[in-house]
Amino acid sequence: MTSTKGKIFDFKLFSKLMVYVKPYKISYYLVMLFAIFLSIFSILSPYLLKITVDDYITKNDYQGMLFFLGLMLITLILEVCFQFLFVFYANFLGQRVIKDLRVSLFDKIIHFKMSYYDNSAIGRLVTRVVNDIETIASIFSQGLFMIIADLLKMLFVIIIMLAINWKLSFIVFSILPLILYATRLFQKSMKIAFEDVRKEVANLNSFVQERLSGMKIVQIFHREKDEYKTFININNKHKNAWLKTVWFNSIFFPVAELSSSITIGLLVWYGGLNTSSGDGVTLGIIFLFIQMSQILFRPLRQIADKFNSLQMGMVSTSRIFKILESNSSIIDNGNLRPQKFEGLITFNNVRFSYDKNKEVLKGINLKVNPGETIAIVGPTGAGKSSIINLLSRFYDFQSGSIMIDGISIKEIELDYLRNQICTVSQDVFLFAASIYDNITLFDPSIKFEDVVFAAKNIGVHEFIKKLPGGYNYNVKERGLMLSSGQRQLIAFLRAYLTNPTILILDEATSSIDSNSEELIQKATSKITEGKTSIIIAHRLDTIRTADRIIVMDNGQIVEQGSHKDLMKVKSGKYSQLYNIQFVSKNTLTN
Repeated sequence: MTSTKGKIFDFKLFSKLMVYVKPYKISYYLVMLFAIFLSIFSILSPYLLKITVDDYITKNDYQGMLFFLGLMLITLILEVCFQFLFVFYANFLGQRVIKDLRVSLFDKIIHFKMSYYDNSAIGRLVTRVVNDIETIASIFSQGLFMIIADLLKMLFVIIIMLAINWKLSFIVFSILPLILYATRLFQKSMKIAFEDVRKEVANLNSFVQERLSGMKIVQIFHREKDEYKTFININNKHKNAWLKTVWFNSIFFPVAELSSSITIGLLVWYGGLNTSSGDGVTLGIIFLFIQMSQILFRPLRQIADKFNSLQMGMVSTSRIFKILESNSSIIDNGNLRPQKFEGLITFNNVRFSYDKNKEVLKGINLKVNPGETIAIVGPTGAGKSSIINLLSRFYDFQSGSIMIDGISIKEIELDYLRNQICTVSQDVFLFAASIYDNITLFDPSIKFEDVVFAAKNIGVHEFIKKLPGGYNYNVKERGLMLSSGQRQLIAFLRAYLTNPTILILDEATSSIDSNSEELIQKATSKITEGKTSIIIAHRLDTIRTADRIIVMDNGQIVEQGSHKDLMKVKSGKYSQLYNIQFVSKNTLTN
C-alpha cells in the first residue's frame, strides 16, 4: 500500500476512497455545484460595492444607492443559502461514505485469521474502527470540498482583479509567493505532526483499554503506581505530538495576518496616490481590491486549517486501507455444502506453525470416527489446541490435509463448516447483556421456549431460575456477575442449542467450582450424545470414559487408546501424567 508520509496529497489513496462516493453521485455533484455558486456570489458583493461607491455614492444618487444596496442584500442572502446547502450536503456525503466504510472495515476485521489478533492490539483496532473513520468524514465536511470552493473563489478573484487593474493586482500578487511558501511549509510540517498524533492516540487507546480489562491483575500485584507512571509517560507523548501542531499554527497564522495587513496598506497607499492623480483608480476600485485581497488571502489562511483536516483524514484513510487491503483473512474458496455431516474427521500428515521458526504440529495423523468421543491430553505446548484451531480453520496449516467425511475442509464453505462445529472453551466470553441474549447470541430466530427446553434437558434451568430475573438477569461486562462454573454452563447451553455435528470442549472443565461440577458433568454427557466429540483436557479424571485418549507431546501423537489400556503401560506418558495428578490430588486432599 502506498504510504502518505511525506506527501501533501496522495491521489492514489484518494481514488480508493472515491470508490465509496460512487453510490452517492447526486450528492457529490450537488456539492460541487453549490461550491461554484458559493464562489460566484461571494465575489459578487465586492463588485456591487464598487459600483455603488463609484456610480452612486460619489455622485449623491440616493435612489441608485438604495437599489444596489438591495442587490447586495439579495446577494448576501443567496450566498448564505448556498453556504448552508454546501455545508449540509458535504457533511451528508461524508457521513454516508464513512457509514459504508465502517461497515466494510468491520466486515473485514471479523473474517481475519486468529493470527492477526495474536499480533494486533485491540485498542488500535478500536481506534481504526471508531476514531480514524470518524476523522475521514472531515475530508468531505472540512477538507477537500472546502478547499475546492476556496480555490474557485481565488480563481474568480484573480480574473476580476486582472480585468479591472493590473497594477493593483501586481501589488496583491507580489505578496502571494510569501503566503504560498509559508502555507506549503506549514502543510508539510502538519502532515508529519498529525501522523505522530494519530500514532499516539492509538497507543493511548490501547494502553487504557488493556489496563481497564486487566485491572484485577494490576491491583493484585500492586502495579497501580507503576501503571500510573507509564500512563503519564504515554500521555506526555500524546501531549507533545499535539503541541507540535500548536507550534506550527502559532507561527503560520501571525505571518499570514501580517502579510494581509501589508497588502492592505500598499493598496491604500498606491491607490490613494493614483486616485488623486487621476490615473483611473477610483475609490470604489480601492474598496474592491481591499475586499478582493481579503477574499484571496483568507482562503489561503483557512486552507491551512482545512488542509489540516484533509491531512488528518488522509492519514486515517491510509491506516484504514492498510487493514482493508490486508491479506490476513482466511481464504474461502470452498463451494461445497454437504447435506449432512457424519462427523468422520481425518488428519493426514498435518504440519503447522504459528511462526516459521517453530513447528507446533509435526506430521499429525489422526482419525476420529462418527459419534466417537476422543480426548486429547499432553503437557502445555504439546499442540492440543492447535488441532482444534485448524479443524475450525481459525488458522491455516502449512502442509498435509484435514478431511471431514472424506472432503477437504478447504473445499467446504467456511460459514457452513463452522456452523457444523461448535467449540466450548475454558475462557467463556459473555456480553454485557441478559442470560437469554448470551445464550442465543442475539439471534431473534431462537424462541424463548426452545431455550428453556434445552436448559431443562442439560440440567441448568433451575440454576438460571434462581438468578435475580432468571433468563433476563444481566451478567454485566464479560459476565463478571457469574462464577466461572456458571459461565461454563451458559457456554454448554449455547453449544446444545446450535446442535453441531462436531463438538469440541477445549479445557471446558478445567476451572469449574465445586458447586457447578456436578451440573457440568451432567451437561457434558448430554451435549456429547450422538456427536463426534473432541475433548481437550488437563484434568485426566474427567476423560476416563472417553472412547479413545490421544496423548500428545512436542507436536506429535505418542500414545492412543482407552484409559484402561493406557494405564496398563506403566512407563507410558499417559500413566505417568495420570499418576502425577492422582498423587497431587491425594496430597492436597490429605
